[in-house]
Formats: sequence, C-alpha cells, structure tokens
Amino acid sequence: MKYIEKLQYITHDLPHLTHIEQTQLACEAGAKWIQYRCLSKTDEELLADINAIAEICDDWGTTLIVTDHIHLNGKADIQGFHIEDVDADFVALRKMVGNDITLGGSANTVENLIRLASEGADYAAFGPYSTTDTKPNDFPLLGIGSYSNGISHLKDLNIELPIIAVGGIKIGDVEDLMETGIHGIAVSNAIYAADDFIEAYQDFYDAVKI
Repeated sequence: MKYIEKLQYITHDLPHLTHIEQTQLACEAGAKWIQYRCLSKTDEELLADINAIAEICDDWGTTLIVTDHIHLNGKADIQGFHIEDVDADFVALRKMVGNDITLGGSANTVENLIRLASEGADYAAFGPYSTTDTKPNDFPLLGIGSYSNGISHLKDLNIELPIIAVGGIKIGDVEDLMETGIHGIAVSNAIYAADDFIEAYQDFYDAVKI
C-alpha cells in the first residue's frame, strides 16, 4: 500500500497567490502532500509550473500529485495523479502509468468508493463534505453520516481504501470527520483564504494528527 498523507493541500488558480507560491508556503508550513490543481493552462504552462513546484517539493520531501493531465506522466517529477472524473476507468489508467505512480480518484457515493477500490485506486477523495466555491459541482453534500456509513460499508466488505474527506472543510469540522474513521482530509480555501496561510495549515495539521 502506498503512502497517503493525512493532510493534503490542493492548489488553485488564485488572484493573490500563484500555484508556486501556494506550494512554497504550504511546504514551509510542513506540507508533505501537494495536489496541483490547474485546469486553465496549456501543457507548456503546466509543465513550467509543475517543474518549479516539483523542485520545491523535492527540497521539502513533499509528494506532488497532479489533478487530471495524466498525459504529462513521465514529463516531470510527478509522484501521482488525482482523477476527478468519477466514471474514469482506473484499470486503463493504471496500465497507462504503471504501478509506481500514485492514483487517486474522486467519489460521491459508496458505490464510487467500491469501484475505485476494485479498479486499483490508491485512495479516494470523498466529497463534497460541505458547500464550496473552490470547486463548484452538482454532487450532493455528504455530511458526517455519509462518512461514517461509507467507512462502515467498506469494512463490512473487507475493503481497505484510504478515504480523504474533501469540500468546504473548516478547522472546526476536522475532529468529527476524523472520528468517522477516514484516513485524512484535503483542504484549500480554509488555508489560502486565512489571514496567515502557514498558521492555518499548521492548525489543520495538528487537528488531523491528534
């Protein structure tokens, strides 16, 4: 089983912080997992970003995951990919990238989780937990009960799949979420929109690790 960090920071297109600046701040705060999420640039621009981010991650011993753009595999120092399409064929994707690359997928239902596990995904981002403007979508919100039920269902089926809660998570939500048995959480807005990025990251880190 691959290493999956409990606190994952997802970069976004922001007017006040570039993806590279977000990565630098997160790594300075202690981040061990960066998910580079940029759906607005050309391949050339993406690779320029990714190469700069990969250098920072390498300096700090941080895992770099890229959202989608799996065609860039092998063109930069990328440790894995997160695929947002809940219907993506992970059997085909695994054949494409090989066994060493980390592959994560998005899920909104227990059925999504079971399929990801059966097709060899290394983890699942299960959400959205709450309302979020960072990644608008039409999926129903999950809430605490959905995480408890999802984890229980997977255990009944003897399925081991690290579940990462995602979507509108605030610091006050972390304790209840972790008590459901999930592996960890992914955060964006609650960190990058905070008055102090590094302090906010470290608050989440402490909450997740307790």
